[in-house]
Amino acid sequence: MENGLTYIRVGDYYIPNLALDPEPEEPVRDIGKYGRMRLTYLKQHRRKLYRELVDTGKLQAHLLDINDTANDWLDRMMPQMAKAAEATEELKARDQMAWVGLMNSCKAQVEEIIFAELVYC
Repeated sequence: MENGLTYIRVGDYYIPNLALDPEPEEPVRDIGKYGRMRLTYLKQHRRKLYRELVDTGKLQAHLLDINDTANDWLDRMMPQMAKAAEATEELKARDQMAWVGLMNSCKAQVEEIIFAELVYC
């Protein structure tokens, strides 16, 4: 039966000569904070999906996409959250510590949304 595979003899066994498709010749980009978090999640909790992404050579692209999307969401939602929390420039000039506290709270809320909807799903 012809299946189009080549085999390598190792001892008494014939093993299929398999190789992954080469990765595209793009410059290597850092996968970023959210990409690293997604990678850890996939390795620990979604092993089947992680293995599938590795085997098809799509892991790097997936992690970059998650990181880019998360950063876009952060950039888009932070001004809305700051406005809702009334973290204004006037407050920043009057009471910097209160402003920093509000901004940190807003960022934590936005990151919770990103984690629930994008990174840990």
